[in-house]
Amino acid sequence: MRLMIKDLKLNEVNELAGFVENIRNKKSMCFIVLRDVSGKLQLTFEKEKHPEFEELFNKITIDTVIRVKGLVVPSEYVKLNGMEMYPDELEIESVAEASPIVAPKGEETNIDLRLDYRWIDLRTEKNTLMFKVQSLFVNKCREFLNNKDFIEIHTPKLIGAESESGAGVFKVDYFDRNAFLAQSPQFYKQMAMAAGFERIYETGPVFRAEKFASRKHATEFTGFDLEFSYINSYKDVMKMEEEMLEFAIRGIKEKYGDEVKKVFDVDIVIPTLPFPVMDLKDVYKELEARYGYTVPEEEKGDLATEAERLVARLSKDMFNHEFLFITGYSKETRAFYHMRDEKGVPCGYDLIWKGCEITTGAQREHRYEILKKQAQEKGLDEDVKFYLDFFKYGCPPHGGFGIGVDRITMLIFNVGIKEAMFIFRGPDRLNP
Repeated sequence: MRLMIKDLKLNEVNELAGFVENIRNKKSMCFIVLRDVSGKLQLTFEKEKHPEFEELFNKITIDTVIRVKGLVVPSEYVKLNGMEMYPDELEIESVAEASPIVAPKGEETNIDLRLDYRWIDLRTEKNTLMFKVQSLFVNKCREFLNNKDFIEIHTPKLIGAESESGAGVFKVDYFDRNAFLAQSPQFYKQMAMAAGFERIYETGPVFRAEKFASRKHATEFTGFDLEFSYINSYKDVMKMEEEMLEFAIRGIKEKYGDEVKKVFDVDIVIPTLPFPVMDLKDVYKELEARYGYTVPEEEKGDLATEAERLVARLSKDMFNHEFLFITGYSKETRAFYHMRDEKGVPCGYDLIWKGCEITTGAQREHRYEILKKQAQEKGLDEDVKFYLDFFKYGCPPHGGFGIGVDRITMLIFNVGIKEAMFIFRGPDRLNP
């Protein structure tokens, strides 16, 4: 039975299979480095003992998939993990042609060419580690919420109305009418609150028809969303998020921190609790006072892109923290379903990490008449009539947030969004 390299047994016969990372075919010996998703191992063939393998050695190329069986022994001469296998059986599963994305020595292949052949690009140690960490992040968030009695739900991605004001939608033909690809599970998360589920979360695809060409935008990405009832204010939502992120990042640091440092030269910092909080107007005051950064008065209801980047420096200088909650956004820049305080200020926040917005969260407006009025202000009351109906029959106070899983990955490893996604989707990319 085939084992993974991480599970092999020393001084025993093991069966392994994987990609050929390197081959040195010498006169009397052949050395192959075998790679699977769990690690690497040197295979050492003594040609005198196995002349029948010579024809196979001549066929094997880099990334050829092989299966081997043989004794694994410790070796002080082998740098790779201090062990090697002496195979007695060798089988070629698939011969690989020359890679189309190998760059000249010392150069890096263009990211768009690598994306054309993403399945080859993903074979690297860096990419494997990146997606192991991404998987652990989602699982740690699930673990944290499951321990707090949250229910995982799965909402439809074909919807009858736009779900996020200010974000473009993809319109699709749906038999005799139009439908839209969901910009978020927002409406259905709140429907679950009206249904009395009280605590829910979901991870799934999110679609945004936005023609941005930045390091952080994509037209399809993976969201991690949650909603919960009987909150006293949006501060309860912030507390839930900071505790969940601290739990997830701690788990990543414990399992992969050393490997991330070795492969990416990135230190994973476990954030201290609570995260710092600032009002948006105070953020702009500090940015001007400390760094001379200003924006026109009429733009101070939202966080400008350059201001968002500077927040990384501000949070470090003021709080020695990588995260910063920002509150006090204008109602014009927030969705109609955000609750507003007595001054008309939305009861919500953005969370900025390393100069990048990873979350918009809020207490939602659960009172039907007020919600209907706020939808009318945005000219949406007819478009979201089905959603407004959720609140006619009783609904507890509630709030929630959404996190972009791919942005989290991007920020952990300090890479662009194209590299942080398993397969990137943007305005000019629909393949592979």
